[in-house]
This record gives sequence, structure tokens and C-alpha cells, in this order.
Amino acid sequence: MKKIKKNIQRKTLIYKTEVEYGDYTMNHVLGCSHGCLYPCYAFLQKKRFGDIKTYEDWCEPALVENTLDLLDEELPKFMNKIQMLHLCFTTDPFMFQYKEVQDMSLAAIKKINAAGVKCSVLTKGILPIELAKCSKENEYGVTLISTNEAFRKRMEPGSAPWKKRLAALRALHDAGCKTWVSIEPFPTPNIVRQNLQALLEEVAFVDRIIFGRMNYNPKVTAYKEHKMFFNKCAAEVIEFCTNRGISYHIKDGTITD
Repeated sequence: MKKIKKNIQRKTLIYKTEVEYGDYTMNHVLGCSHGCLYPCYAFLQKKRFGDIKTYEDWCEPALVENTLDLLDEELPKFMNKIQMLHLCFTTDPFMFQYKEVQDMSLAAIKKINAAGVKCSVLTKGILPIELAKCSKENEYGVTLISTNEAFRKRMEPGSAPWKKRLAALRALHDAGCKTWVSIEPFPTPNIVRQNLQALLEEVAFVDRIIFGRMNYNPKVTAYKEHKMFFNKCAAEVIEFCTNRGISYHIKDGTITD
């Protein structure tokens, strides 16, 4: 296990998100040890606004130590507005090998559920089986863009191995929880060659699949057929989900003319 080296405090925590499939969200950690090199939109955003100076700073997560106090203050204000409180958009609530982050996330989810609010969770870490004891209205997801472990090590160097994160998700599914997978940002073949159908078969047990193209990487647009490629992939996801009765969402901008 790794240790958090820095704690921070914030004045606010819950906010409304502009992400198309989101509602309200909270980010109770600054930075992310997974260090994704797609590049990571959250890192680019935080660096742009001066919250983070370097990639190395980003990979040293800082825990918001007054998270639970802020939830006590803010949940009464937002509870009648929130359809689903998402953890998290600019960090990871179950950061791989960071028990302090996991413990805070579990405590936060329990507090949120106790207020009558359901949660959505997305991670590249390991979802703990303790989540099965929380509200059955919660939705637990993992990001999985490849079943190529060498690619995972190169592009998501601090994240959990893909088989381990998927096994944890399946355990929650088997315990009766709602589960989902985010296949985003999906890369073009010049970045990694892979079989999308094989990836979809690995996650066929989930209730929902979100699919989106890779952005902010010059290799994507350098691939001359990238528009046709993403259109084909999106159609494959839609057909797969339709045939198996799986809910799906294709991210804006993935399908183009």
C-alpha cells in the first residue's frame, strides 16, 4: 500500500457537472497516481488552471481531509436536486493501492446514501466488495479501454491491472449491484491494435456501457481513417448492447460525418 503524503482542505465539494451523462459530482482528491498518458483531460485541466504544476505533482495525490464535514454541510442543500452524485470526474475514488483514498470514498458513499442520495462510481482501481453493503441504487463502474496489459502498463502506469479491476466489478455484479464500464478514451489502431469485440465480450455482464473516442492525442488525428474507425466502433458497441439488452451511451463527438 502507498501513503498519502499531503492533505488539503477545500471550501466546497459538490458541484453540478457539464458532462453529458452526469448530474452532480465531487472530487475529494487532488491529483491521481494512475498517471494516465492518453493524455489525461483532468490533468490538462488542472495544470491549465494552476492547481497542478507538473505531471509528477499530479501523480502525488492530495486527500481533501474535510470531505466528510463538507458533505454534512452540503448534502442538505443539494439532496433534492441530485439525481446521481458521481465519484469522480477529475480524480479516482478507489486509487490503486491507496487505502486512505479508499477508506474516505467508502465513508463518503455511506454518508451520501444515508442522506437518500445514490452514487455513481468510476475507477481504474479495485472496487472493494464492501460496496455491496451500500445502497443497491448505486452504480459501480470501471474504465477499460484495452485487454492488452502491456498497453495498460504503458498508458495507465499506476492503475490496477485490467483483469483485477474487472474481477472486482464482476464480484459486485454477482452480489446484486448495478455495474457499468467506460470504454473511453478508445484508441485508434496506430496506437494499439486490438479486437473491440473481444473487449466487449469481457464486459458483457454489465448493465451499461459508455463508449467514447480518444482525444487530445495527435496520433489519433494522424490516423487518416480515424472518423470512419470511430463510427464503425460505435456501431459495433450499439449492435452488441442492443443484442444483449445492455444499456449504452455513445459520447458526443465519437460519431461524426
